Amino acid sequence: MQIRQLTPADAMAYKALMLYAYAQAADAFTSTPQERALQPDDWWIHRIADPAGLSLVWGAFAEVGLVGTVSAEFSARAKTRHKALIVAMFVREECRGEGVARELMRACIQHGLTREGLRLLQLEVTQGNVPAERLYQSLGFQAYGVEPMAVWTPDGFLAKVHMFLDLAHNLPLLDTRI
Repeated sequence: MQIRQLTPADAMAYKALMLYAYAQAADAFTSTPQERALQPDDWWIHRIADPAGLSLVWGAFAEVGLVGTVSAEFSARAKTRHKALIVAMFVREECRGEGVARELMRACIQHGLTREGLRLLQLEVTQGNVPAERLYQSLGFQAYGVEPMAVWTPDGFLAKVHMFLDLAHNLPLLDTRI
């Protein structure tokens, strides 16, 4: 398994994986495959290679190609530049349980540790997604709130657990567990 930052050359593989993710793990995402399928190819390229550097995407590659991904979105605003939001975490079903998600998160966290001025990583996880919550907790993320009725699904509303990782205060934990 190879983990690396995606480039514009990966855009169509990324698009295909994410459209699959939106359909297969609909409860995990706030976008639908129908909404995202309408986005032009340039949108997907921009997400991977934002000229301003405010969005970075990592991918996990196996022999079959791109099998997992995670993204980080950074703020350009002076008062929120210290925070990044982790989004679009997904690993194909056949690759789960092999540590792929942990390695993707590790790449994201390692980048966070080297990005000037970045202090806090945040993410949201659908309440009840126990494997994801456990992964994030094992990496030092802490829950700080639950957003009720965050996402509407055909089965009803789902809540999102908001989590954060303070990069400065979790360095001893990070160097041994990720």
